[in-house]
Amino acid sequence: MRIKRTTPRSGIARRARLIAVASGLVAAAALAVPSANASDTPATFSAAALKSASSSVLKADVPGTAWAVDSKNHRVLVTVDSTVSPAEIAKIKQQAGANAGALTIKRTPGTFKKLISGGDAIYASSWRCSLGFNVQDNSGNYYFLTAGHCTDGAGTWWSNSSHSTTLGTTAGSSFPGNDYGIVRYTNSSVTKSGTVGSVDITSAATPSVGTTVYRRGSTTGIHSGRVTALNATVNYGGGDIVSGLIQTTVCAEPGDSGGPLYSNSGVAYGLTSGGSGDCTSGGTTFFQPVTEALSAYGVHVY
Repeated sequence: MRIKRTTPRSGIARRARLIAVASGLVAAAALAVPSANASDTPATFSAAALKSASSSVLKADVPGTAWAVDSKNHRVLVTVDSTVSPAEIAKIKQQAGANAGALTIKRTPGTFKKLISGGDAIYASSWRCSLGFNVQDNSGNYYFLTAGHCTDGAGTWWSNSSHSTTLGTTAGSSFPGNDYGIVRYTNSSVTKSGTVGSVDITSAATPSVGTTVYRRGSTTGIHSGRVTALNATVNYGGGDIVSGLIQTTVCAEPGDSGGPLYSNSGVAYGLTSGGSGDCTSGGTTFFQPVTEALSAYGVHVY
């Protein structure tokens, strides 16, 4: 499971894992994997058991997995990509022990990978991402938010691939654990719109499961889908684990990383982290909640 941005640094294996989804990935179409202890009458698991089962998936430390508590059905939904073997699924269940029955495991073809007005292309020295949301602090200074795996190791940012128009410099970055970063504008001549495409962003919130959401990115433009889980955790491999994510059916492709998740009424929801599939066949994409980034940096949308 990996994040989506484009153009990895040469010669650095870890960075390659953080970057673009390879083109042509199979669409994410979940297929249930039968439980070893299936029963005609599903057991009911307590909140404590669900929490323990969720922690067990983290402890199993299997790259290519994502999980979230499904409080409605009293289960922990574990999504595994094509790199996860049957033996690794067995390892997850073994780690859960007596709470293994609380796990609902679904397989998705392809692999999750880490995926820069909002959604426009932004360029670091060796890669491209998408701008999330333009924001301000209480003193009126301008910044923009994007994914933390984009700002991780990045200094200066430009608006074009030839690096002739500077935008600003990275002022903060949080990855892994979280996946958000902030860049302070240093170019006063750049227009800093508070919109995402034609939508004026006026507030920020966390969506509910089932909410219809929109994503804009510099590779694929605008696509919509719905929220399928909150507080999801993704294991991207190599110790890169991100928690507290919004899981959706929205598609994304290389270079869409950091782009905005929002409503058509102008509510900011999240920043594109990673996912699987593409925008031809569909996919599953995870987003860093934007409210956490706003709070961490003391900024607001406008």
